[in-house]
Amino acid sequence: MASLNRLRGRWSLPALVLVIALVGAVVVWTRGGDEPAPVSTRDAVIDVPESPDSDGTVQIDTTLYLPERTPAPAVLLPHGFGGSKQSVAAQATELAQRGFVVLAYSARGFGRSTGQIALNSVDHEVRDAQKLLDWLATREEVVRDGGGDPRVGVTGGSYGGALALSLAGVDPRVDTIAPVITYNDLTQALLPNSARPDAVDASTPSPGAFADNGVFKRSWAGIFFSAGLSGADAANPGQEAVEPGQEDDDQNVAGAAAAATQPAPPQQGDGRPAGPVAGACGRFQADVCAAYTEVATTGKAGPQTLEVLRRASPAAVTGRITQPTLIVQGEQDTLFGLDQADANARQIAANGAKVKVVWYSGGHDGGSPGPELRGQIADWLDFHLRGQGADPGTGFEYTVAGAFRSSGAPALRTVVAPAYPGLAGSPPVSRTDVALSGREQVVINPAGGNPAAVSSLPGLGSILSRSSSLSARLSLDLPGQSAVFQSEPQTSQTLLTGASTVRLRVAAVPGQPVPADGAVLFVKLYDADANGVRTLPGSAVAPVRVANLPADGTPVDVTVTLPGAVRPVESDHRFQVVVSTTDQAYANAGEPAAYRVSLASPVLSVPVVAGVNATSDVPTTALWGIAIVLIACVIAAVVAWFRRRLSADVDPSLESVPLVIEGLTKSYPGGLTAVKDLSFRVEHGQVLGLLGPNGAGKTTTLRMLMGLIRPSEGGIRVFGHKVHPGAPVLSRIGSFVEGSGFLPHLSGAENLRLYWAATGRPAEQAHVEEALEIAGLGNAVNRRVRTYSQGMRQRLAIAQAMLGLPDLLVLDEPANGLDPPQIHQMREVLRRYAAAGRTVLVSSHLLAEVEQTCSHVVVMHKGSLVAAGPVEEIATGGGEASFRVDRPDEAADVLRGLSGVHDVSVDGEQVHASLNGTPRASALEALVAAGVAVDQAGPRRRLEDAFLELVGE
Repeated sequence: MASLNRLRGRWSLPALVLVIALVGAVVVWTRGGDEPAPVSTRDAVIDVPESPDSDGTVQIDTTLYLPERTPAPAVLLPHGFGGSKQSVAAQATELAQRGFVVLAYSARGFGRSTGQIALNSVDHEVRDAQKLLDWLATREEVVRDGGGDPRVGVTGGSYGGALALSLAGVDPRVDTIAPVITYNDLTQALLPNSARPDAVDASTPSPGAFADNGVFKRSWAGIFFSAGLSGADAANPGQEAVEPGQEDDDQNVAGAAAAATQPAPPQQGDGRPAGPVAGACGRFQADVCAAYTEVATTGKAGPQTLEVLRRASPAAVTGRITQPTLIVQGEQDTLFGLDQADANARQIAANGAKVKVVWYSGGHDGGSPGPELRGQIADWLDFHLRGQGADPGTGFEYTVAGAFRSSGAPALRTVVAPAYPGLAGSPPVSRTDVALSGREQVVINPAGGNPAAVSSLPGLGSILSRSSSLSARLSLDLPGQSAVFQSEPQTSQTLLTGASTVRLRVAAVPGQPVPADGAVLFVKLYDADANGVRTLPGSAVAPVRVANLPADGTPVDVTVTLPGAVRPVESDHRFQVVVSTTDQAYANAGEPAAYRVSLASPVLSVPVVAGVNATSDVPTTALWGIAIVLIACVIAAVVAWFRRRLSADVDPSLESVPLVIEGLTKSYPGGLTAVKDLSFRVEHGQVLGLLGPNGAGKTTTLRMLMGLIRPSEGGIRVFGHKVHPGAPVLSRIGSFVEGSGFLPHLSGAENLRLYWAATGRPAEQAHVEEALEIAGLGNAVNRRVRTYSQGMRQRLAIAQAMLGLPDLLVLDEPANGLDPPQIHQMREVLRRYAAAGRTVLVSSHLLAEVEQTCSHVVVMHKGSLVAAGPVEEIATGGGEASFRVDRPDEAADVLRGLSGVHDVSVDGEQVHASLNGTPRASALEALVAAGVAVDQAGPRRRLEDAFLELVGE
């Protein structure tokens, strides 16, 4: 014990914890400072045939990344559209540090590679990749499964991901693939609903009266074509998506946006085309250029254009993919939505292949995969190429953005389901039917499709999506052009996971022209909160072209599959379906028209995929840090326990006294003394008012009473126990100091029960019903707190302080913000509580209320006690008296004639006087002798006057 006392004398608890934390930091730093594995590179230009029936060649510019140890499995790493091998250099280095031989290259028509862009045609870009596999099979650094067969996986994003799919479909030497944010069918990606769409779940109804030609995704297609002309990497997300556990900052958005708009300087080594690009088609093949020209000028795709798009789509070969496939798709992607990943998963799984699906928080509008997801891709390659690590399985993971934000970004969590719904052997998607309401509405398509509604800003989404303040403002529906249908507020959270469906009824307005190509509509699903603020999940819309719409007004029913999305729609939020005639990201109908839109079915079918929250693997260095922190906490707890034992102090003679303050002083550096030598005592059944002007030291006194700060001198005893931070006796005090916070979406009763549960004490000791009865909230206690008035919140705060029916109740300004009736009710609450034998301490500025509520009062001024005692004694300490008489003026003259009496005043029928020691009976006798009739006589109870006199005002 003596050694412990010496330790306490030399080291304070904070200093001890700081030393331990510093030691832990040094250990973690020394263990976590390993340098990454060295990686070497080899550049090579590989010749490939220009086409199957041509003698010409194309030069493919490559870089081989070699790990420290070889031979090793290989990874082929193609880039996104408009990029080059430089675009994937960082990822190639990461994979090489994981032990893979990585071949990054610039696809034909990009970077320093020659040839023309054929959009991943099987006869061009896919054959180029096969030649690269041939070359890898000749390298001694690469593990081979046989002659000419390298052990190889393929991963890549967007354009590169489509190459991975198509190559796996035509070349069995590929052992596994991990395509990222890519497409299945370019006809559906760029002209949605041009054919029967695949949904993001297994229960897709018939699409209804869709036309053969879809609605052209004009903005994204233009960005693609421009990227092929300029070599700019415009179709790729320019930054990493936020991952679970990370925070984002809106402050960086403006700088990122500015940087994104600055063109990079043209250099020979930056991955751009080596020479000038001539002609309107740039480096595109003629058939690709003609296809884009047709659809960009007419908004429609003819048979030849559709053939070009289908020939370049993985959908043409997914029926032959049997390799294990990890499909990674972004939830913020208006270019290649979740429907494209869904189609790839279904088609590949139908072949009996192992398929795992991951939806993450990024995409072309939200950023590329971050380090954690890239590590997950590397783990997939590790297992399927080397057999190392745990089996990633065939499950389904998706990221959920929470409602609460930190530094501008929502909190993210990953949900894991056992399997992707609807695949062979997997259960179908569970659906929730949400009732919609709304009358039939007329929407106008303006001439030229202008002005147009806004749902997203293709190309800038990856920047703006990182700012909660900017992205929330992107969506704009124009009046007169949109119809709105919505649900009632939700009673509980609904986790939207996938593509919802809704049935609409569309009819032409009789007498108005009907476009020959059909009606073009854009359908959106919003999450609208209780304040009417709307969020468009993923910024995505479902474009619909309704063909053969009768001009006589006969309606056509259409089932719309809305874009796949992940969104927790909270309680009190509404689902809102908006049907618009325009959208700036698409080719709008140019002819003016009007349509009647209504609900064919009042049901919105919402998919829900159940899962469990995932916990990320913790690195070893983090485990060391956690262990050291836990050890520090244990040591701190042990020291604190001994300090409490050493400082335990109980006075048996005061165990029945609620509160005794003796010589209490609190001084701060600089010579400021907030409380000086304060002493008073509070007994059972008293309602004591703590009075004093601003700066008198009232709040400092209450904070010391609650153990929030330590006094400089003196002490406080509650039921004989000395008060200090963490003292067990504090559990016998109920307090309402400096406001109380409640969860607005819970009822008053639920808030109280949640608060009590946080104390860890048994529920039967809470006495919730008794506290509510004393507070007088009535049935309002079952309403949500957000509906409460200020007075009801104050009474609920008092009820919270009364939980457990504490022996001492401490309230700081409980009447703030209350109107007179509410103040009267609060007065009755406090009186009833004290009447039960408990004690109430109230700090207040409302002198009249203290006079009517409190039985005793303590007056403080400049940190010192100036008066203490019953209210009546304090109020009448000056000897003032009041007389109700029939002739006030005569009575005043009589009183003025008495010796020692002064300050006589008339107030209606009452006469007030300071008797200054003259007995009240003598004054009454003099009035009666003068013939003045006296109805009442008594002390004049004016606490305000006594207070002002005491504080020298």
